[in-house]
Amino acid sequence: MQNMRDFLRSNLGRSLRDMSELDRLSAAWPVACGSTLASRAEVTELTPERVLNLTVASQEWMPPFLQMRTALQNDLARIASVRLTGIHFEVKGSKKIWNKQTPASTSKKSAT
Repeated sequence: MQNMRDFLRSNLGRSLRDMSELDRLSAAWPVACGSTLASRAEVTELTPERVLNLTVASQEWMPPFLQMRTALQNDLARIASVRLTGIHFEVKGSKKIWNKQTPASTSKKSAT
């Protein structure tokens, strides 16, 4: 099984060249982390700052993802041939909104 994963890691990037960067990262996700972990998180966004956002199924799955963050970032970047500056994990259903500040929220912050 490990030999197959190594083969996929080395060849997947070449076969995905015509896809968008986000689609390449989504395709590389199960190869980078394995099917068990991959089924517990979804690739959701690649920010202009090159941070990959993933939605994790539940809080109990956060520790394994956080422990593997650096390795996952490196593997995903290599497999998908996409430059990443970081990975952000968010638990599904949380209220936090990524990189979507409205002008109203910005003016409120500067007023205080």
